[in-house]
Amino acid sequence: MNLTEYVRILTRRGWILVLAIVLTAGSGFVLSKLQKPVYRAEQKILIEPARNDFGLTQTLKELISSWVSRLNTQLRAQDVITALKLDMTPEQLQPMVTVSPDLNNLLITVDVDMTSGATAEQVASTYGSQFIEWRTEQNQPLQLADRINAELLDAPHYALFRPNTSINMAAGALLGLLLGGVVVFVLEYLDSNIVRRASDIERYLQLPVLGNLSDTH
Repeated sequence: MNLTEYVRILTRRGWILVLAIVLTAGSGFVLSKLQKPVYRAEQKILIEPARNDFGLTQTLKELISSWVSRLNTQLRAQDVITALKLDMTPEQLQPMVTVSPDLNNLLITVDVDMTSGATAEQVASTYGSQFIEWRTEQNQPLQLADRINAELLDAPHYALFRPNTSINMAAGALLGLLLGGVVVFVLEYLDSNIVRRASDIERYLQLPVLGNLSDTH
């Protein structure tokens, strides 16, 4: 098919694509507005070795992974619930909390996703502060040169995590484009064997039409 054919198809069937895009993008917008907002608060914890030693830094990277596992437990969730007097169980809180390591920058990130942004901030901050307290206790029997310190980077501030209306609408528009394209393809395929006008003959045979016979009755 040449460019002229594509232009012809878009002229005839373009409204199908537009309608499909509008419907699916509009559905994405409506679904986004119907969803209950979830807010995310993020607390970053910086891990600092007391001395700049390559061996200690490598050991620290291994320890960070184990510390992340420690934070991802129901015991730590219960500690936070007790501290904040939350009306929930550890089984309910734990899935809302994601703890991940950044070994390159020696960071631990605590992400908390909740329907209450203010509560998410408190939970993220408490996870961080309790971890600092634990590290302080662990450092007590150690010499200063062997200690591994932890520091909170900024206070957590919540932001809307989901729904993301713009992304949902863009995904809906893309889906509409694909579905509309399929419908147009099917319609063009069904019409490919039907000759309605002289231009159809010229297009498929690549020959000019010199005349036609019509029924005068």
